Amino acid sequence: MSGHSKWATTKHKKAVIDARRGKNFAKLIKNIEVAARTGGGDPGGNPTLYDAIQKAKKNSVPNDNIERARKRGAGEEAGGADWQNITYEGYGPNGVAILVECLTDNKNRAAGEVRVAMTRNGGNMADPGSVSYLFTRKGVVTLEKNGLTEDDVLTAVLDAGAEDVNDLGESFEIISEPTDLVAVRTALQDAGIEYDSAEASFQPSVTVPVDLDGARKVLKLVDALEDSDDVQNVFTNLDIPDDVAAQLDED
Repeated sequence: MSGHSKWATTKHKKAVIDARRGKNFAKLIKNIEVAARTGGGDPGGNPTLYDAIQKAKKNSVPNDNIERARKRGAGEEAGGADWQNITYEGYGPNGVAILVECLTDNKNRAAGEVRVAMTRNGGNMADPGSVSYLFTRKGVVTLEKNGLTEDDVLTAVLDAGAEDVNDLGESFEIISEPTDLVAVRTALQDAGIEYDSAEASFQPSVTVPVDLDGARKVLKLVDALEDSDDVQNVFTNLDIPDDVAAQLDED
């Protein structure tokens, strides 16, 4: 799975760049609002809200914006939208499976934007269930290495339910069951280890290796999907081999 690790590294670098864009701010704010509405406005008693706030802070979202979103979600302040979660499934170039998670106040707009991004970039929409079975919901915690070894991280999180620690080059990715996510994140904090993000994610059970041309096409499609305000996350089973990832870095 080294290719998948490289892809995760590429995605991680992209996330750093995306963090400078207002569009990403809006998505992080939406996550906070929905988490507060679903599980209450107290981050101490709502782990999903806690993680959404931490992620927003890591991405330099102003504290005022974070607090207003929390209050809107918790009903302490007026103006919250009726956000709905919708997942779309499809196939990209080279038969790469794609899951698109949307958080929208307009299902028709979201569906239209996802469909347009797919068809214009060599993808096809698929029936519900025809792609999702290739993915498993997992808890994923990412952290910068900062001089830590894989053993350091493993020692900190093994008893908390961590299943795997992946080396992504400049960072580590810890995989667990979604129900163990809070325990893993807490174990890192107890060990004095800083983490970047902790969230439920989809991990592919089977990956599709691609060449340079295929990688460029799939990444172009992912970018087009992520450009939609309604799209929160895009998951693929894309496997970019090390040599291809090196060429992409030169693009």
